[in-house]
Amino acid sequence: MGPDAAAQHADDSITTDVGLLRIDHVGVAVADLDAAIEFYARVFGMTCVHIEENPEQGVREAMMRVGPTPEGGCVQLLAPLTPESAIAKFLDRSGPGVQQVAYTVRDVEVAAAALRERGMRLLYDAPRRGTAGSRINFVHPKDAGGVLVELVEPA
Repeated sequence: MGPDAAAQHADDSITTDVGLLRIDHVGVAVADLDAAIEFYARVFGMTCVHIEENPEQGVREAMMRVGPTPEGGCVQLLAPLTPESAIAKFLDRSGPGVQQVAYTVRDVEVAAAALRERGMRLLYDAPRRGTAGSRINFVHPKDAGGVLVELVEPA
């Protein structure tokens, strides 16, 4: 099957648009949020545009803007609030580093339904609260080539 036939075949099986709009952010697990903010600002010239604690997700997080405008996207720095949090477990298992890739979607529930239709497992049955009041869900990394994929519907 040639590339055109493969693309046509893929299009035939898709009934619902996932609604990906852009890369929203790349999540990076860090042990010390304040030290990481300082590092990314000093070394890469990123600007911290948002900091919050999200007890439901077990993280203290900072959004570091890449470039002078929001269109450049962000690096999300994630530090554990508790030793039981998913980020603490990630750090114990893998050390600091890239933990997720997040995509902005029009509607997180529509995106989740479309991905389930394609055989993907999502971590939550219903969206949860993410950064700055966004609604989020995650695609299981075993279904996404080893990458934890976050779907973000901005507030």
